[in-house]
Amino acid sequence: MQGSEVARVVAWLEARGVVYQCNGGWAVDALVGRQTRPHADLDVFLDETAMADAVGWLERDGYRVAVDWLPVRVELRAGEGAASRAVDLHPMRIVPGGDGVQALLDGGSIVHPAASRAVGSVAGQRVVVADAARLISLREGYELRPVDSHDLALLRGLLA
Repeated sequence: MQGSEVARVVAWLEARGVVYQCNGGWAVDALVGRQTRPHADLDVFLDETAMADAVGWLERDGYRVAVDWLPVRVELRAGEGAASRAVDLHPMRIVPGGDGVQALLDGGSIVHPAASRAVGSVAGQRVVVADAARLISLREGYELRPVDSHDLALLRGLLA
């Protein structure tokens, strides 16, 4: 997933005033201000009321639903090899105050606090992301992959 595609997807969200937050590796790189590693996809948590429009726009652009675990997430993919693109959309119910409540596979939910949103940059595009402390906390509770360890080192450096 290239930074230019991240910027294009985010610009579409921004132009429509969608409440969103990027998480995952691209969020880390947005906070750092540069791409630090390859990325397989873009993780976007967005206002559930914008989901149908976002999926429709991506499908018109050649993406196809690869994984449908709604109401938790839907993953869309396009292209092959180095030209592959993938966007993982996670709907959030926006509550008064702006926090986003995301459904989990076990039937529970997780709150993405509005106060934990920050702004970074990918390919010159403003990108709303979770702040460094929140991105660290979202990597707890599962076995870390090498990319997670890489991201955690960068995030801890931002907090130092």
